[in-house]
This record gives sequence, structure tokens and C-alpha cells, in this order.
Amino acid sequence: MSLALALALATAACSQEEAAAPPQVRPVRVVTVTEAPASQSVSISGTVQAQDEASLAFRIGGRMIERLVNVGDQVKAGQTVARLDPQNALNTLRSAQAGLTAAEGRLVQASNHFDRQERLLQSGFTTRAIYDEARQGRLAAQAQVDDAQAQLKIAEDNVGYTELKADAPGVVTARGAEPGEVVQAGQMIVQLARQGGRDAVFDVSAQILRQVPAEPVIAVALSDNPAVTATGRVREVAPQADPVTRTFRVRVGLDNPPEAMRLGSSVTGRVEIESGAGMEVPASALTAANNQPAVWVVDPSTATVALRNVEVARFNPATVTIGSGLAVGDVVVTAGVQALYPGQKVRLLGAASASASGASGS
Repeated sequence: MSLALALALATAACSQEEAAAPPQVRPVRVVTVTEAPASQSVSISGTVQAQDEASLAFRIGGRMIERLVNVGDQVKAGQTVARLDPQNALNTLRSAQAGLTAAEGRLVQASNHFDRQERLLQSGFTTRAIYDEARQGRLAAQAQVDDAQAQLKIAEDNVGYTELKADAPGVVTARGAEPGEVVQAGQMIVQLARQGGRDAVFDVSAQILRQVPAEPVIAVALSDNPAVTATGRVREVAPQADPVTRTFRVRVGLDNPPEAMRLGSSVTGRVEIESGAGMEVPASALTAANNQPAVWVVDPSTATVALRNVEVARFNPATVTIGSGLAVGDVVVTAGVQALYPGQKVRLLGAASASASGASGS
């Protein structure tokens, strides 16, 4: 009996100690809500590429015996960049020449026969059937000559096709075959970046594309030397997103780019986008309540938190724009939101007022 009484007294004492224990004060990071700016600058990394690139290839197949240029070489219009073994093409050319000579001989013979038959018909010493046969033979011989001339022209062109020439001045950016390889017609031998313009190429998210104004001016600078700059305008936007990154390839035509912006250089593009009205908070502040977006708001007078539903107007790369539910000056929790409950006491870390979009506590 005394043992049960002792246990009861001990349990009651523990309960009183637990009830007397102060509530846990959780440290949290916060920001003070400010109104979002009307516009903001967005920077995206990209590379410099030629506006016009061409893959040079032979029109016929064969064994490549020589490639006269390498990556980085400057080429001129009409310059030979590679050669195929011409032996087969030359043999075909000689065969076509012989075929034309034979066809021309048959045409002379058929023409002479027709002339004789024509004179005999006028004198009445031959028949109309023999005369028609001679005329048909001359027409057939003429057709054979025309065909042989066409075959000779094809053979001559194929001999010329054994030399691959640049159709415009530019810089070699890639090679696709080495001397000694047997290449197919249309196979890329060298890739040529033609002179005449450069693009800054970026992979841009659909969200940023929607916010960019019409015909924006893009400020482009070298990533390793921001002092080297140029401006440009959007020249082309890919109609379909990349299946892996879900971004769109955007080509910005550069206006008079400096020489330091070489092909393949890493660049940073900057553009002003419209943010619209609203208040921004870091994306880490957003949680959910009642299946709706919500944030934890701190009451400065009691140092407690309350969950408040908000309406999200727009999701930005690192922040969210709140359309309604917050007021300028509200203190919002940005770190530790998953471990809070309504009315919990908190201790503020980084409690100084700051713009939500630029706070380090996010």
C-alpha cells in the first residue's frame, strides 16, 4: 500500500514539473515583407556561336586522301578543304568519253545512210519503208549521242566533286573524317562557321520567356571579363522545349561584337523583365494549409507564429510573388517552417528588415 502511494506521489510530482516547464522557443530565420520592384534584372549564362554554320560534305562517296584544314583554320571562298581519291571518277570519265566517240560515229553512219535513201526515194529507186527506217535510225543515233554527252557531263562533274571546296569565308569549328577513311556522300567532313555575324545562345525557361517584354535589348558580357560587352536582340526562339532541361534555345544576334567575343566564349546575358505588382518572399517560406499556399507570420508583440493562407501571383526562379494575404511590414519565416505549429514561441535570427527577394536568410 505504501509502495503504491509513493509511486502516485512521484507521478504527480513529475506532472507538475512538466507542466511548469517553459514552452520550447524555436529559432527561425525571417524577413520583413517589402513591395516587389516593378521590374528586375535576370542574368543567364550562354555561349557565342556563329549565326550561320554549314557542314561541308562531298557529293559522292570514296576514300578521302587529304584534308587540308583543321579546327580553327580560316578559309576563303573557293578554297579546297579536302580531296577524294579521283581514280574511279577519272576511269568513269574516260569511259564516258569513249562512249560519246562511239555514239558520234554511229550518228555519222546513220546520217549518211539516211541521205542516200533520201536521194534514192526522190529518184524512185527505193521504197518509202526503207526511207522511214533510215530516218528512224538517224534519230536513234542522235539520241544516243545526246545520252553520251549527258553521261560525259556527269562524269566530268564527279571528277570535280572529288575536291571539297568552301562556299564562303569562315572558320573551321569541327572535323568529321580523317584522311584514309572511306566516306559517304553527304557525310560531314568539316563544319564551317561562316563570317557575317555572331549569336549569343542561351537556354531560357518558359517562365522567363513569358515575362520578357517585346523586342528586348539584351546586354551581353564575357563571363571571365565583364568589361567586354555587347548588345543584341532576340533573333530566334526555339518552338519546342528541350526534352531533358525543358528550356527553350534562344539566339541573340550581337550588334558589332568585339573581337574578344570569340566563338565558343562563355557569356552572360542580362535583361530587364516586368515583375508586376505584389510582394516577394523567398520560395523557402512557402508551405501549405487547407490545401492552399500559406506562410508563417510572426507576431512581433508576442514572438509567436501563425499560419496564414496567401495567393501566389507568380513563381520566380528563387522567390514567389504574393498577390494577396500579406501586407508590407509583415515578418515572414523563411527557414524552419516545417517544424512550427500555431502559437509557438520563436526566436528570430536575422530579424533585421530586408527585402524578401534579397535576404540572405532564404
